[in-house]
Parts: sequence; structure tokens; C-alpha cells
Amino acid sequence: MSEKAAAPRKQGRNNGAVVLMCLSFVFGMGAMSYAAVPLYRIFCQVTGYNGTTQRVEQMSSIVLDRKMRVTFDANVAPGLRWNFKPVEREVSPKIGETIQVNFVAENRSNVTQRGQAVFNVTPGEAGAYFNKVQCFCFTETDLKPGEKLEMPVVFYIDPEIVKAVESKDIHTVTLSYTFYPKEGPKPVASNEGGTVKIEKKL
Repeated sequence: MSEKAAAPRKQGRNNGAVVLMCLSFVFGMGAMSYAAVPLYRIFCQVTGYNGTTQRVEQMSSIVLDRKMRVTFDANVAPGLRWNFKPVEREVSPKIGETIQVNFVAENRSNVTQRGQAVFNVTPGEAGAYFNKVQCFCFTETDLKPGEKLEMPVVFYIDPEIVKAVESKDIHTVTLSYTFYPKEGPKPVASNEGGTVKIEKKL
């Protein structure tokens, strides 16, 4: 075979390799984009980045002789006709002291509505040290028309907050919640042609 005949064949193989590499790159970028959101959420939960609080199973065993002012902010997203507010606008527990505060939600619509709260802490540097033992934000909440519900939050500020360079001078943190509407259980067709409501246990 002459060199002239071999050259186009070799060039074709090179072009195929380039196409394969491009397709692999596109597929890899798509997979990374799909995984980015949950990975970012896990990163925030572990590190407290972007004001994400920490969820813990036990209370603090160390209480410092220094207080931290904690203020509360409550919001409701469009699509949910609820009144939502903290019982107290602010508290000043000692750092490491476990404390309970309460929020109140009331359904002002004429139908049962389901919501779930998302939260963050400002300044963001305090998020890694704001530990929740109990919170209504961990589950979805159903309210019947006109129903009012008092919901507790149990938390403490990790004493390590006074040691870290980025957080040792923080004296006030704000815990903010926003309730978003959640889709309720959908009816399915029964054998008789009617509908049967599937109840979701929380």
C-alpha cells in the first residue's frame, strides 16, 4: 500500500478519536452538572457554608459565660396562604446553652395546604456553629383551613464559634425561615371508578 493511501486512513482514525473525546467531554460535563446541586447541598450541610445550619442528635455539654444574640426572620413564599412568625423576635442564650423557641403558622386559605420550611443563618460564617437538635423544617407540615400550629426549634451555638478566626467576633446571628408550598398526595383511581386518597405519614 502506498503512503498516499495510508495517509487518509490514518487521518480518519484521528478524526474519530477527536469526536470520541468531544462526546466523552460533553457527557462528563452533563453528569457533573446533574450532580452539582446535591453535592453542593451536602457540602453546605457538612461545612455550614452559605449559612447552612448543622443537625445534631445531642445537646452541648459545654456552656460558656458569654451570650449570643439570636434574632428570627419568618417568610412565606407565593402559593402558600399562611401567616408565619416567631413567638419571640430574639433571644440571648449563653453560647453552648440548649434553648427552645417557637414559631406559629396559620392557614388563611379555605383548603388544606402543605408546606416545608427552608432555612439559613446570617452571617454565613456562623452557620457551621448553629446546631439544631429539633426543627419543624425537617418534615413537611399540613394545615387545615384556619388551623394554627405552634412549632418548636431546639438549638444551641457551638462553643467553638469563639475560637475560629472568621467567627470569634460575631455577637448576633439571624435564623431565617421561608415556608414553600409542597404538593400533597394525589388521588388514584379505585376499582369502582372513584378515587382513593393516599395518605402520607410524616
